Amino acid sequence: MSVDTEPLAPANALSPTYTEGLEYRIRDRLHIHRLRNSKRSLANRLALGLALVGPGLLVMLGDNDAGGVITYAQTGATYGLSLFIPLMVPLAFIAYLVQEMTIRLGAVTRRGHAEMIWKRYGKFWGAFSLVDLVAANVLTLMTEFIGVRVASEIFGLPYLVTIPLAFALVTGVLVFLRYFTWERVALFIAAFNLMFVPLALFSHPDWGVIGQTFSGQFGWVVPGGLVSTTFLLLISANIGTTIAPWQLFFQQSCVVDKGLLVNDIKASRRDLMLGVLGMAVVAIAIIALSGQYLHGLPNAASLDDDTVVHAIGAKLGHGAMIVFALGLLEAGLIAAIVITASTAWAIGEALDVPRSVNVSPRRSLYFYAPAVCGTAIAAGTLMLPHVPISFLNLTVQVIATVFMPAAMLFLLMLLNDRELLGEHVNSPLRNALSVGVMILLIVCNGLYGISTMFPNAL
Repeated sequence: MSVDTEPLAPANALSPTYTEGLEYRIRDRLHIHRLRNSKRSLANRLALGLALVGPGLLVMLGDNDAGGVITYAQTGATYGLSLFIPLMVPLAFIAYLVQEMTIRLGAVTRRGHAEMIWKRYGKFWGAFSLVDLVAANVLTLMTEFIGVRVASEIFGLPYLVTIPLAFALVTGVLVFLRYFTWERVALFIAAFNLMFVPLALFSHPDWGVIGQTFSGQFGWVVPGGLVSTTFLLLISANIGTTIAPWQLFFQQSCVVDKGLLVNDIKASRRDLMLGVLGMAVVAIAIIALSGQYLHGLPNAASLDDDTVVHAIGAKLGHGAMIVFALGLLEAGLIAAIVITASTAWAIGEALDVPRSVNVSPRRSLYFYAPAVCGTAIAAGTLMLPHVPISFLNLTVQVIATVFMPAAMLFLLMLLNDRELLGEHVNSPLRNALSVGVMILLIVCNGLYGISTMFPNAL
């Protein structure tokens, strides 16, 4: 079978619903096929590259969500220009290591992550992974609407109006656009995630000190020590905002719905690399900005979104405050778009119903409805008057770290299944690195739990 052909269809392939989604996917594949076989000009190569990007950029720029922005700001405000800036480099490597596995799994099997778990390991483990994902997604979506709420208050708009509008945008692009258009709209919004970089540059950071953090000249001193509750909370939150369970489900299903195949793996890796680079640069920019101008503020580790934005305004002026608020709004919107899609794909795969953004809502209610309901719960919660924003934000990031080892275990088992992947199974080195990441997550979770329950034990 040619690598540019569609895989064997599932049992419901002859239904009008599946045929509708398949038709659009075939059109997209034919477009890529024509670009691959056309004259090898610079314009055609660029067009082919642009046609293949999407899942990697979206998963990593969506990873710099509203909760992540505030986590990075709290980190810089607490520890200044120190360990956490160079720490983003190994965290970026970990993100690439984990997400690259979903590319191979999706391109080779042409099945989503939830579907593979249900069909390979049975209903119990399928339901276990799905409940974990949906619960974490709803909680994470709450942090995205925190970003919308805070930004709207900065702009003088009532959040009782802006949150419903944001909800309508997030669900509308999923329900009413086909995959190609949905992806392009999401990429357009995601591009504004980079606005934190010029904001940090125009704030005239101390490049000498930032460079010294990478060299370790300061000795990477951590006030309170490496086992203090504050440090363990922030290290867990930073890991949780870099790798999270929804990312595994999202990128693999995104690869499948886009119709990417085995010969697209190299291009998908480049797409992911660009996304990881963007994620790391934005994270470093926010930590550097807050580390230089917010470090030393009282209760820095518990600063909420509103306090962070106003503190930026007090230090750098009203214009900087507006740009930061816009970035926070964008971060919340793009993350809500991709997380809502990950919920839709996972539930659609679990229920074995047609699960493609190409399918119209009237033909696949069970694909769209649960995701829309989950997002509505998150949006509705943030419309309540007294929501513990700071507590909710950091707690959600830590929960992502807690859920991640189990999600990675399923991923690793699938990536070592030679019957499924053949020559594309993990190498021993990839397995060793992945197991190391799992151990790191478990150790961080354990130490944070001990420091919280028994403050004097460490």
